[in-house]
Amino acid sequence: MSENSKKNYPLRIHADILDAMKRWSDDELRSLNGQIEYVLRDALRRANRLREQEPEVTIVDEQADK
Repeated sequence: MSENSKKNYPLRIHADILDAMKRWSDDELRSLNGQIEYVLRDALRRANRLREQEPEVTIVDEQADK
């Protein structure tokens, strides 16, 4: 599955948690969906459950700088 691939998933969430996430997302200037994804990704990374992708390698042509 590519990095940009998104899937819809219905989520039932307690109203207090949803309100707190809305306030947090507003503070961080993110959408609510983006904030939920950010928090989930951070939790997965901390638990070593997220397979990190290889960093992109950028090739610099030294001849072009001269």
